[in-house]
Amino acid sequence: MEEVNQSAVSEFIILGLCDPRELQVFLPVIFSSLYLITVLCNIFVVLLIIADLHLHSPMYFLLANLSFIDFCLSSVTTPKLITDFLKEKKTISFGGCMCQIFFGHLFGGSEMVLLVLMAYDRYVAICKPLHYSSIMNRQMYIGLMMTSWIIGFVHSISQLAMIVKLPFCGPSELDSFFCDIPLVIKLACMDTHILEVLINADNGILTTICFILLLISHSYILFTVCHFSKDGASKALSTCTAHITVVVLFFGPCIFIYLWPFSITWADKFLAVLYVIIIPLLNPVIYTIRNKEIKNAMKRLRH
Repeated sequence: MEEVNQSAVSEFIILGLCDPRELQVFLPVIFSSLYLITVLCNIFVVLLIIADLHLHSPMYFLLANLSFIDFCLSSVTTPKLITDFLKEKKTISFGGCMCQIFFGHLFGGSEMVLLVLMAYDRYVAICKPLHYSSIMNRQMYIGLMMTSWIIGFVHSISQLAMIVKLPFCGPSELDSFFCDIPLVIKLACMDTHILEVLINADNGILTTICFILLLISHSYILFTVCHFSKDGASKALSTCTAHITVVVLFFGPCIFIYLWPFSITWADKFLAVLYVIIIPLLNPVIYTIRNKEIKNAMKRLRH
């Protein structure tokens, strides 16, 4: 089967983000600028948290991991998108396509779990403040970080295993700017209905479990906050607002791309751009713009 794959389809043709040549002149500049800002912002957050001793706490340790994952997630597809704007014929090798799928789901799955773990950290900090230091000790938050990577890896391997052996015998055109399972699986020259159900179930189970856990944790937090004083409630809510915003931005496109039964090409492309380019840029901004500790660390850095 592997020999059939490699001999029949050694590469996929990528149709790209859009057709008009006029737009393709400006888009490389726009996306290059966005990618550069994304890389700089996320790396800055990671280095700031490592360098500043005041930020050596579980919350910021998890935030540094989020920034690292966002940097990686954006780097899976954006550099090739930018270079493809400069090419007349856009292609990606079979191996390159499988790598995009693997790493896209690895970082996407890891981030999904990490958002749940960050919500758990806020739950412990707000609902059990006296026990926070004993619960969220060094071993605990390192274990939580490793858990996010392990679950992301298992999810990614399970997704890749279901499609890597499929027979691809043409046509080999992907109407997108990167390889992803919903598009690639349509190119297989066999009935993939059962496989699509399994893949959607795999994505759906992880997404649904994470989303339910997030709802539970934030419900507990909001319930607890109601019993705080006005100042205490304001501080607790401001801490959670950034996290809730990131969760909505991350899960929204994810649900529509992988779980929504109807496919609209332009909408899928827009959501894909939002998912792999815009959100990794917004996350460090959202977490730093209202975070006093991060602002203070930046002031200390300047001095």
